[in-house]
Amino acid sequence: MTISPNWRSENKHLQILEAAEKGKYGVIAAIAYNIEQIIGLVDAAKKARSPLILQFFPWAITFGDGILIKTAAEAVRNCDVPISIHLDHAQNEELIKKAMQLPFDSIMVDMSHYEKEENLAKTARLVKLCHERGIATEAEPGRIEGGEDGVMDTEGLEGSKTTPEEAEEFVATGVDALAPAFGNVHGEYGKIGPQLDFARLSQLRKVLNGRVRLALHGTNGFMPELMKQCIAAGMNKINVNRLVLDDYYEHLYATVEKVPHTTLMEQGVQQVVDLTVSWMNICGSAGQA
Repeated sequence: MTISPNWRSENKHLQILEAAEKGKYGVIAAIAYNIEQIIGLVDAAKKARSPLILQFFPWAITFGDGILIKTAAEAVRNCDVPISIHLDHAQNEELIKKAMQLPFDSIMVDMSHYEKEENLAKTARLVKLCHERGIATEAEPGRIEGGEDGVMDTEGLEGSKTTPEEAEEFVATGVDALAPAFGNVHGEYGKIGPQLDFARLSQLRKVLNGRVRLALHGTNGFMPELMKQCIAAGMNKINVNRLVLDDYYEHLYATVEKVPHTTLMEQGVQQVVDLTVSWMNICGSAGQA
């Protein structure tokens, strides 16, 4: 497989993140679990005239032999807004190699469940393999606490905030985006809510000096003002799950026995569209495509 020496400038995912950095807005990177959510997220991007990152957890590769990934690729094929397809929290080397055969624009090489030296070595090797195929990469320096679908290997491990030294070490692996740990949590925050260390984030941003893009993980329960504060602090890729899917599930549970299945699906798509558009406006990406 021959890759253009200019593949980075041609990679849709990196194009989206570079534009977000220059425009000082955040791009929604939304997890999709089924075809209604894929359609709803893509339709939201079209309606808001916004870039979008469609994300999948690793199970989507083994479930149905990757049919959801292929469906996503078909859904965005002729879109007139920029949409990339990203694999989130890929923690298994063999699965990452399988993902390279699917239409991903970017893969998160998440070796954060290993000790630092092994994490760095594995990350560098897998980043190189991805780049040889024109696929952008993301990694997690430090360790973001908590667990959710696709990140279960890290559940129960102690979180550790990213240090400037760790950020530099991960930049050296060649990775294209970093997901720093600065008090953010995968899954739910509990009664206290998010306690983010913006001083730490500012320090990391200064050290990185624009060499990589920054991805915000752990946004469940975020209020709009906190999201805007994260984007103003330099976050380009905004990972979301429940923030754009809560209305879909509420509608599903409340309506499942009241309307025909096809109607339920169509209404579910609209729930995803409406909530996602609202967050695209909050993140500043609406009207950018």
